[in-house]
Amino acid sequence: MSNQLDRQKSLLRKIFNQTTDKSLQHKNLSGCDLAGIDLSGIDLSGFNLVGANLNGANLSGSILTGTNLSGANLVKVNLREAYLHEACLCEANLMDADLSRANLCGAFLWRAKLKRANCWAASLCGADLRKTDFRDAQLVEASLIEANLIKANLSNAKLCGANFVEANLNQVNLTNANLSWANLIQANLFEANISGANFYNAKLTDTIMPDGTIDQPHVLFD
Repeated sequence: MSNQLDRQKSLLRKIFNQTTDKSLQHKNLSGCDLAGIDLSGIDLSGFNLVGANLNGANLSGSILTGTNLSGANLVKVNLREAYLHEACLCEANLMDADLSRANLCGAFLWRAKLKRANCWAASLCGADLRKTDFRDAQLVEASLIEANLIKANLSNAKLCGANFVEANLNQVNLTNANLSWANLIQANLFEANISGANFYNAKLTDTIMPDGTIDQPHVLFD
């Protein structure tokens, strides 16, 4: 354990003094073992963290603009209020992660695993969420305006008050999801599975329904 902490402290020194370390001149931390490390509030914009192990790490309030976290282990990571604009998290494992109030606008999360993740009030506007696993996730009051959720799995997810305006939910799995008070105006739900889903007081004006019909009035589902 002490050896791991020593390695992480050494790595932190290198991050803050990149000009003296050739391995970090190109911000390359791909494949590094950073499990449990505290990188809260640190600017890691543009870093290469492909396949890195960040299990249980603290990245709250960190800046990760354009950072590549593809295939990274982010299980139980703390990303509260982190800034991940246009970051790449394709096929990353974010199970049980805390992304509350995080900014992921324009981020790429194709086939990422966010089962049981806390995305309360997170911003995912315009994000690529195709085939993303959001099973049992918390997305209450999250903003997913114009997000691409084709074939995503949102079964049993809590989506109360979430904003899906103009989002693409084609072939999405919403089985038993809670969408009460959600805003789905002009969203595309074509061929979505809404079995057991709760749409109480949801806004569905001009929404493309699973059968291809376009809903005109504000509709309430019990």
